[in-house]
Amino acid sequence: MKKKIKVAFFAETLKENCDGAVRTMYQIIDRIPKDQFEFLFICGDDAESVDNLPFKAITLPAITIPFNRTYKITMPFFANNRLYEQLDAFQPDVVHIATPSPLGRFALGYANQRNLSVISIYHTHFLSYIDYYLKNVPILIEPVKNRMVKNYRAFYDNCDLVYVPTNQMIKDLAAVGHATSNLKLWQRGIDRQLFNPNKKDTTYLQQHTQNNKPNILFASRLVWEKNLETLIDLYQLNEAKNSPYNILVAGDGVAKESLKNQMPNAFFFGQVEHEDLAVLYASADIFFFPSITETYGNVVVEAMASGLPCVIANGGGSKSFIIQGFNGFVCEPTNAAAYFEKIDALLYTPKLYKQVVTNGLAYTQQLNWEDLVHTYFQDLRQLTKQTQLIAA
Repeated sequence: MKKKIKVAFFAETLKENCDGAVRTMYQIIDRIPKDQFEFLFICGDDAESVDNLPFKAITLPAITIPFNRTYKITMPFFANNRLYEQLDAFQPDVVHIATPSPLGRFALGYANQRNLSVISIYHTHFLSYIDYYLKNVPILIEPVKNRMVKNYRAFYDNCDLVYVPTNQMIKDLAAVGHATSNLKLWQRGIDRQLFNPNKKDTTYLQQHTQNNKPNILFASRLVWEKNLETLIDLYQLNEAKNSPYNILVAGDGVAKESLKNQMPNAFFFGQVEHEDLAVLYASADIFFFPSITETYGNVVVEAMASGLPCVIANGGGSKSFIIQGFNGFVCEPTNAAAYFEKIDALLYTPKLYKQVVTNGLAYTQQLNWEDLVHTYFQDLRQLTKQTQLIAA
């Protein structure tokens, strides 16, 4: 019987549906060929949160980030000896690291000591968050960015393979000095059974809005690094124009109460399950997304796959999806008037609207999870051979 490939999989959280990064991880986890691979998961969740995982999980202490309670940092150093013992007992062939956190650095150190190959997925472009987190102390922005770039380069340049979800992110990483020889374009798939135009249900929205106005949807975690100030600006512009559109907000987060106070006539749906989100996408008229901090931007392709035209920021990984005027529009990130102009153009030009919808649907046809996950497991096999050559 052929020996199974053993993978030590390190992630801050594996709490299902926590965010886009975790959902991506579960696309892999749910497709593990159990006759060929064995995984050991190491994360900062409590045991109950990860009891659905298909293999054993080691859970570690974690602390909440003070300025963003939606994220935690796992502290492996409090269980250093135990971790080494359990990892050595497992005898991994390859190491998967989700983020360059303290847990990720521990994993990289362990892999280097044991001469193991490392794969990572570039899930989150944290560098783009610094402007938001430090906006009240601008003098610190450049020094912190420079330090983060140095640390990220030291981490990712020492991985054997790094999946990056868009060509724009590869360009951005190269621009700050990352080596590109180990970067590989690995996009994201889309569940077209879940996200598709057939989920359209206009009565669902009318029950909430009590009117027949066109609906502009924003869906995301409600955190300030998503450029929520421009969402507020668009809302205020809509109000100044006698509210021709409904502004819909799906999601939850630290900024929710502030948004509700500043956007009293908007419709807040809170955190919605994927089935309801699919209905929201298919039933709205425009998807508006001003974030420039996206590494990928799952919500944009989900909207496109649902037949919803996208008007988004010209920044971050999401802009890689859009061919201007063909399958959507990009605008200067903070220019609410420019977004409004494109929204008007789509809603008052039926031919253009139909063209953008059709081309958006065609674009999402190429995003296939089965192919992507097949590539991942093929690369794990190759990295295992690389580890075995080093050992020999």
